[in-house]
Amino acid sequence: MTDISTYKLDAAFALLAGFDHCAKEQDFIEVSLWHNGEGFDVQLTSFGDHRFQMTWGQFKALKKLIKELDK
Repeated sequence: MTDISTYKLDAAFALLAGFDHCAKEQDFIEVSLWHNGEGFDVQLTSFGDHRFQMTWGQFKALKKLIKELDK
């Protein structure tokens, strides 16, 4: 028999209107940490519903690329 475990999900939520002038009043972003600690899920509701996943290594690379473009 397969073992089943339950856990509480670590997540953070914010309305986008305070961050993005293009956001509608109800648009939001939510980030949920993976239970194994290797990454996170992002749900973004702005101009449609977008969901994606990233490992911490992918996130590090993304931050580095954005920093390079922001010079």
